[in-house]
Amino acid sequence: MTIKAVIFDFGGVFTTSPVENFAAYEKAHGLPDKFIGGVIKARIHDGAFAQFERAEISRAEFDAAFAAETRAAGCEVRGDTLLSLLALEVYPEMIDALRRVKSCGFKTGCITNNMPSHDSETMVSDPKAMAIVAETFALFDHVIESSKVGVRKPEPRIYEMMCAALGVSPEQWIFIDDLGVNLKPARAMGMTTIKAPYGDVKPAIEALYEALSIEP
Repeated sequence: MTIKAVIFDFGGVFTTSPVENFAAYEKAHGLPDKFIGGVIKARIHDGAFAQFERAEISRAEFDAAFAAETRAAGCEVRGDTLLSLLALEVYPEMIDALRRVKSCGFKTGCITNNMPSHDSETMVSDPKAMAIVAETFALFDHVIESSKVGVRKPEPRIYEMMCAALGVSPEQWIFIDDLGVNLKPARAMGMTTIKAPYGDVKPAIEALYEALSIEP
């Protein structure tokens, strides 16, 4: 079926990945490798992180609940500490790719998991980058934020919401995300998926252009 739309994740696709910051914190504090991500994945649908991304709990509740979850796993990390690790840097080359895709006539959307106190604009570390992020969001035909709709990736419902908003079937769009756990349900629904590697989004851009038959 002909591709009609490209849907992007935001953090880890248009910016550096929080996972990179988690790894640096773990190394600096002597925590096991991938400890923070492991705690999040252990309760991917009902843990403190998931609840906060759906705006079901307050920041104070998240701080305490995530501390309890990590403490039970062996090493306490406060929720507020995790939030401090969400300062990201923008990838201008992916913004250029978004503009290129739009200029070729494809619909575009963004599905992002975020938090009430940490949306995509406030997560970038450079104040000047906040304006760039705002301009980038204005380019999308539709944006779905988990903290505003009460649904988050990898819950299939959030992908269905984007299909309805853009008027396309799953087989008609490409989905780009940096997390395999978010790509898996999208692929099962029939979407073409592209994984954005940590630290370098150029391979994802190349794969996107190839899938859309766009010259680099």
